[in-house]
Amino acid sequence: MERLLFDQLNKATFEFTARYTRADGTLIWRRDWPGMDGSDDPYEGFMNLALLYILGGSDELYDISRKIWDGITWQWTTYRQIHREFDAYYDWMHHGEAYLYLYFLGLAGPSTLKDLQRALYFAGMYIGEDEEAQNYDQKLKLIRSPITGSRGPQFVLTAEDWSTHRGILDNYLAPYEDIPDVDFASGKCAWSNDQIYVNIIDFMNERMTRGDVPLNLNATGLVTHAFLYSDEEKYRRWVLEYLKAWKERTHQNGGIIPDNIGLTGKIGEYNDSKWWGGYYGWRWPHGFVTIIEPLTNACMNAVLLTGDISQLDLARQQLDANWALRQEYEGHWLVPYKHVDAGWTDYRRPAPKYPIYLWIISMADEDLERINRISKDHDWNEVIVPTVSGADKKTGRDTKHYIGNTQPWFQYIRGCNPEYPQRILDANYQLIAQQLKRLRSEAGNPLNWANQYNEDDFSSIHVWQEMCPLYMESLVQLTLGGPKHISHGGLQHARVRYYDAEKKRPGLPQSIAALVKELKNHSVILELVNVDLFSQRMLIIQAGTFGEHRFNEVHTLNEVGDAIETTVVNHKWLEVVLPAGTGSTLQLSMDRYVNSPSYDMPWSDPEKNIYLQGRNLVSKSELI
Repeated sequence: MERLLFDQLNKATFEFTARYTRADGTLIWRRDWPGMDGSDDPYEGFMNLALLYILGGSDELYDISRKIWDGITWQWTTYRQIHREFDAYYDWMHHGEAYLYLYFLGLAGPSTLKDLQRALYFAGMYIGEDEEAQNYDQKLKLIRSPITGSRGPQFVLTAEDWSTHRGILDNYLAPYEDIPDVDFASGKCAWSNDQIYVNIIDFMNERMTRGDVPLNLNATGLVTHAFLYSDEEKYRRWVLEYLKAWKERTHQNGGIIPDNIGLTGKIGEYNDSKWWGGYYGWRWPHGFVTIIEPLTNACMNAVLLTGDISQLDLARQQLDANWALRQEYEGHWLVPYKHVDAGWTDYRRPAPKYPIYLWIISMADEDLERINRISKDHDWNEVIVPTVSGADKKTGRDTKHYIGNTQPWFQYIRGCNPEYPQRILDANYQLIAQQLKRLRSEAGNPLNWANQYNEDDFSSIHVWQEMCPLYMESLVQLTLGGPKHISHGGLQHARVRYYDAEKKRPGLPQSIAALVKELKNHSVILELVNVDLFSQRMLIIQAGTFGEHRFNEVHTLNEVGDAIETTVVNHKWLEVVLPAGTGSTLQLSMDRYVNSPSYDMPWSDPEKNIYLQGRNLVSKSELI
């Protein structure tokens, strides 16, 4: 089923790119685009080209994914959203979404001089090295605005900057409680009303656009990306010092992370000393989600860079502080997602995926307890197939990220959901078919969009995610042994990854399928199968997405799980030879977070090309 999915996804790639892109990699779309929002969406729509290649997709995906990244970057430069190849200015929820594409290209390798220079150039905009983009205060350890980019911090936003959001934000809570002619208690705010819109922009410029916010912790992904290319200590040091600054602010605020820090470092400096009410903070628009996501990303990055699991503590503390505020409702515990002037509000069931991300890094009992304390309001084993009815308030679609099965995968990897692999693969196949049908419809024809979307209708910016058939949550979880990345800027952390030893490229070799069956602190059980009855394959297994782990020994297991052969490895790379029609189950013992992480491949540097070759594995038919 995995190999069938690879085949269908490869074919879908060519149909998708042929329908929506030109020969130069630019997108078939409108001639202009206003405001500051926009470039993240085309990057999101096409970033899975690179992810599929990393997993083992078609060889052609390497050049296609790079060409389209360049095409989008050029095209949105002409729209004025991008300057010097980077977003001119926007927030780190949207930067985080956009630059997942860059992070995937880093994993796709091989690293070129252009890749390295671009990574260091972009990171320089956030560590205080770029003269034009002074986004970071090196003395106070703060990012100077929630709205930053290649043009530097934007302390004053205009009506045009927010123009593409007005219709969408009509359905959201007001950003402040004292906006004239807005009933805050209604939960809606008429951004489409011209006078209210003027007042909102004025209030935001007065209270919200200066100083640091937790959302900016997503910038640690961009700086970690530079470290993975360069191994330069200054990038690791910046990630740790910036996370430490937020630890100190949280301690100063009594254990709750504040959501607005002024340019002098004072909490609530432009907000009447309130620690809540910042941009993408505790009050507006999403609350706890956009607090805990960047915090989780930053803590996971810090562990990757140091090997120190205690770097997760700030995210853990925020989950615990949020849990301590819980209330019981109809037999379930609810936690607050927002804080307004009247106090904590918007009580909902806690999301288990955030402690799951922490547990996959730590493998610690304390993080497992953070998951298990959440009451199961539905069957956690249930596989979700995204449909046309979903979370998007305007379109009713749930097609933007397709990361919906972290909980049932967690159940599976803990031994509680044995049917999950088949179910998620079936669901993924259905999803591809659903998306191809949408892509092939009249609504999916880009030549019709001139009639479908007029110059004042900005909903088309999400159209590529809505039509994209390249979704592969199943392959990430099952082959790599990790949940899919956090969609707002998370690196793709996982237990293993693969290379084709003969082609010298990332991904599973043609005809090889892989299933991570069990994860423990110091081991992984992995099943490999060569479904080709005529050709031998050679693959290299890497310990960790970024080579951050080290294999100690590999044990070949029989059908009852007993070791029948042991090979000493003591390295981050292990080569395995799979003759035609064979397979095996391997238990790989390992030490985690003992290597400096990087984008290096086994053949990147001759001095590093010392991986060990395992022995030919026994026939699959002999095991079953």
